[in-house]
Amino acid sequence: MTGRPLNARAVTAAVIGNALEWYDFTVFGFMTVVIARLFFPSESDYSSILLTTATFGVAFVMRPVGGIVLGLYADRAGRKAALTLVIALMTLGIFLLAIAPPYSAIGIGAPLIIVFARLLQGFSAGGEFGSSTALLIEAAPFSKRGLYGSFQMASQAASLLLGALVGSAISRGLSPEALDSWGWRVPFILGLVIGPIGLYIRRNMADTEAFLHAQKTARRATLGEVFQSHSREVLCGLGSVIALTVTVYVLIAYLPTFAVKQLKLPLGQSFTALIVGNLLLTVLSPVAGAWSDRIGRKGLSLWSLLITLVAIYPLFAWLGAEPSVMRLVIVQSLLSIALSGYYGPFGALIAELFPAHVRSTGLSLAYNIAVMIFGGFGPFIVTWLIRVTESQLAPTFYVMGGLALSLIAVACIPATRHADVDEARDIVR
Repeated sequence: MTGRPLNARAVTAAVIGNALEWYDFTVFGFMTVVIARLFFPSESDYSSILLTTATFGVAFVMRPVGGIVLGLYADRAGRKAALTLVIALMTLGIFLLAIAPPYSAIGIGAPLIIVFARLLQGFSAGGEFGSSTALLIEAAPFSKRGLYGSFQMASQAASLLLGALVGSAISRGLSPEALDSWGWRVPFILGLVIGPIGLYIRRNMADTEAFLHAQKTARRATLGEVFQSHSREVLCGLGSVIALTVTVYVLIAYLPTFAVKQLKLPLGQSFTALIVGNLLLTVLSPVAGAWSDRIGRKGLSLWSLLITLVAIYPLFAWLGAEPSVMRLVIVQSLLSIALSGYYGPFGALIAELFPAHVRSTGLSLAYNIAVMIFGGFGPFIVTWLIRVTESQLAPTFYVMGGLALSLIAVACIPATRHADVDEARDIVR
């Protein structure tokens, strides 16, 4: 059977909400230094940043809850219904962040608004990955799942790139007073533009043939079935996500804070490394995804993880020996090139673990539990590790541990892949 032409509407619907989620989480991470001063004032910078990174992480407590609720909803009501609800909740959360008054205006109410907005975003984001990845894989011809699935990670990298560009522009173009007064809100206000567009696109999309077929022939998805019949797949998927989440939230989201506080580099210039690194990931992830359709996802993923694991410590040691923006750019670029071999095949690699009728639920469980434990509190843990060990290389130990766990998980992924997508198309026709 030959594959259908690119389903542009399905790809756009999957990508746009994913982009909003990651853009919002990215700019919050990038604005940590400013948000710490405005919403979590304390006697020391360390305490303020620790409180802010904890708030960054608290949203991830809600992600497994959102993943279960919205994942089951997607497997029962459809990808369209779930993705439409997800983007509506995301937009509400970013709106609250954009209008939140600082601590100096309303006192304790200010950080409470921030925490509530983050919890709401965490719940909605919990359903985004599973539903959008399922949509991408089910919209793809069987021979191009790697390419289609790569748009999941490419859109994340593009969102990180956009966040870095916006963060760089306002940190370079505004005085510290203007940044604290109103400039920090600009990235969140810009993010609000994406919400209505994404809502319109998702409300006017169609559900995939694989889901429609599964809805007619399979049992209704239940959490018990996922744990009972697909526990190995959930564990392999969860372990595979660890490398993704520690690299994104420590090497990318935390990088501006690390560059300013540990390397003593200017905030505005530190965004240069993020721009270059995420541009590479945006371009190379689809290339790696398409390559995985030819040579296999498992082998490419394992090599990418191994190279990154071996390279990260000497790269950061070299950076710490003589910190500079140029060295920061080189380190970020090399790591991005190495990681693209994992980011590209990642969506298809774990989506193929699950059959269509439990795919969103299985993906959501694996992804969000790993993200909650290893990603959301990653910046908090790294900040604490640096303080305790008094070593600038502390972040590398955390990332290396995550990469090692994912190496084991990917090695244990079954060789078989679910062919239900193409089977459903043949039956529907």
